[in-house]
Amino acid sequence: MATKIDVPNLPGPTPRMEAIKERFIKVTPEICVERAQLITESYKETEDLPIHIRRAKAFEKILNGMTIFIQDDELIVGNQCTKPRSAPVYPEFSCKWLEAELDRLEKRTGDVFLISEEKKQILRDLFPYWDKKTSNELATSLMTEDALSAQAAGVFTVGNYYFNGVGHISVDYAKVLAKGLNGIIAEAEAELATLDLADPADLKKMHFLNAVISSNKAVINFAGRFAAEAKRLAAKEQNAQRKAELQEIARICSKVPGNPAESFWEAVQSFWFVQLVLQLESNGHSISPMRFDQYMYPYLKMDTGISTEKAQELLDLLYIKFSEINKVRDEGSTKAFGGYPMFQNLIVGGVDREGEDATNELSFMCLQASANAKLYQPSISIRIHSNTPAALYQKAAEVSRLGLGMPAYYNDRFIIPGLLSRGLTREDARDYGIIGCVEPQVAGKTEGWHDAAFFNMAKVLELALNDGVDPLTGNQLGLKTGDLTSFGSFDEVMKAYKAQMENFVKLLAISDNAVDIAHGERTPLPFLSSMVDDCIVKGKSLQEGGAHYNFTGPQGVGVGNVADSLAAIKKLVFDEKAITLADLKKALATNFEGVELESLRQMLLNRAPKYGNDDEYADLIAQEGALVYCREVEKYTNPRGGKFQPGLYPVSANVPLGTVVGASADGRKSGTPLADGVSPVSGVDQSGPTASVKSVARLDHVIASNGTLLNMKFHPSALKDDRGIQNLVGVTETFFNGGGTHIQYNVIGRDTLLDAQNHPDNYQDMVVRVAGYSAFFTSLDKAIQDDIIARTEQVF
Repeated sequence: MATKIDVPNLPGPTPRMEAIKERFIKVTPEICVERAQLITESYKETEDLPIHIRRAKAFEKILNGMTIFIQDDELIVGNQCTKPRSAPVYPEFSCKWLEAELDRLEKRTGDVFLISEEKKQILRDLFPYWDKKTSNELATSLMTEDALSAQAAGVFTVGNYYFNGVGHISVDYAKVLAKGLNGIIAEAEAELATLDLADPADLKKMHFLNAVISSNKAVINFAGRFAAEAKRLAAKEQNAQRKAELQEIARICSKVPGNPAESFWEAVQSFWFVQLVLQLESNGHSISPMRFDQYMYPYLKMDTGISTEKAQELLDLLYIKFSEINKVRDEGSTKAFGGYPMFQNLIVGGVDREGEDATNELSFMCLQASANAKLYQPSISIRIHSNTPAALYQKAAEVSRLGLGMPAYYNDRFIIPGLLSRGLTREDARDYGIIGCVEPQVAGKTEGWHDAAFFNMAKVLELALNDGVDPLTGNQLGLKTGDLTSFGSFDEVMKAYKAQMENFVKLLAISDNAVDIAHGERTPLPFLSSMVDDCIVKGKSLQEGGAHYNFTGPQGVGVGNVADSLAAIKKLVFDEKAITLADLKKALATNFEGVELESLRQMLLNRAPKYGNDDEYADLIAQEGALVYCREVEKYTNPRGGKFQPGLYPVSANVPLGTVVGASADGRKSGTPLADGVSPVSGVDQSGPTASVKSVARLDHVIASNGTLLNMKFHPSALKDDRGIQNLVGVTETFFNGGGTHIQYNVIGRDTLLDAQNHPDNYQDMVVRVAGYSAFFTSLDKAIQDDIIARTEQVF
């Protein structure tokens, strides 16, 4: 039975918060070159040192040498670049793509960055130093030719970590708040004292532990720089209130994160320093706060001197700081990660480690902060279980109604069993949060390597129907499993699909493991590692297998297309014999050109069963099509000693991956987007939202323990009143009781989206759900905008 809690009446945005947000929105992202300059200088100075020490010294040089500033009226301080929303450069991971794209950064159709000619020259001058030294180049050298060919053809991409840091992690923020970084330093020093340096393994551990100590000291010193700056500004400030605020900022930054926090403001500032510098050590995104309402609540509760209004304002201002963090990606990746996303996922609710409801006052305040800020960061989420208070459910639905695409909803009832099946203890499984888009893990213990790849399931089916030949290039890319016209039964089609899947998932594992090895050898991260169990005890970085739990999580894309294509072939070719294999082959090869073949396409579109309509015929085929991928993925092991675990979500890669797939048997035209996540193909789920979620629930979400993603779009009129709110909760519960693990809602009308596309200046602050994240709609590439517009618009 749900816990009885009333929805609290929480304060709206303050004038300070609204002014700072307005200033933020007006900023156009730029490229910042400071970090690239500082790390290049450091690497040149440390070429004879072990890699852990080199990384720590580079980190220290960055934190000591970068420009810092405190903006007008800020209460939470700490900047990533010389200007808010700018993006640093991380040449140690890769830089050749950036050198090639420097002149295009301002001309992109999405994720535009300004950069001066002077800064371009600075980068061009330093990039040659990194030739043959990056993690990207080492990874390439470790891959097989077949694996590289499969990537080039779009069967899968490992570009996320291939060109960047890994990220996708949540550290032990609770430990930092309770013990301070000095506590972590003490742990490393104690471990160091136990080493026998005559033991070669301990000798290597020594370098890692020394790197941990110096990295943590560098962060404490970094905070001290802000304390000094606040003190300097306070000395000349004429406004008494602002002077007092700056003096308090100076006091807090002198104390945390080096020492334990003892007030809510101290805890928020300590948290922010850690969140920030993790994204200076590496550009791996999805550094996720996860269960913020759990580890921060004790500091709110103990702080008897803070009002609800001040605490809410601090949270609101923190959300703006989240949004200031940025990252520059290669232009191709912006098609899969459009809208400057950083995927900092903050989740509320759920059960605690004992299985009891964990809702508290801060759970509601975090949702209120999303409503007040109306920004795309952090990605706010909520865990739902059988006893979730109705008030929290209602508050979440009210935020959904605002049209931000948040919160995302996660199902404890099936996610916890999925994590148990991967070896987590029951207590750790109950304590899960969400990383990035939709990926479950336990904080401070896991190197999950989520988002390890996008795997094009529709391309694999295409190759299975063409004897392993890529119809777009004519190259023999896969195994020879037979031509479409050679199949005598649907079982033979599935046999070819399974054989191609086995082949390409193996190549995926080879590619992922090559990238994994390269990160361990060239870009270990001592500061990040220091806040994850059991790195200090093992004397190993995360990248070398130091974490308590280790996984690799690639995700399959195109579930809906595979389902509908296979359902059409089974129903119309083999069951009803309404279409011949020869005619289908011709139709796909010519992209349905001509009146006769267009008529065949209409048959595929309108007569074949469609996943997303509570039709077991199509849904069970969808289930099997996805399981073929998932079962192959979980066969493999990574270099850190962990297992691969599958996911089914695309970020927004369903758009670019669709460009390399020809016409498909579901009636889809060549080059058009694939289905989004585990969502049905856009426009085919015509039986209403309840039927749609029942279909998706028939997939095996537990085996896809790296996460699944279901997007639904509602017209605002569907949620205009309390009945609409209850209907939204009802759809969510139908899905969750059936076995689904994640659902999120875009509550926005098609007309509004079209107007925003045509008049972007009028919608600069309009946030929409893209995939497992939200973004400013006007910052997205048009192809991604079109895909969002095309999604089925549901009503109750």
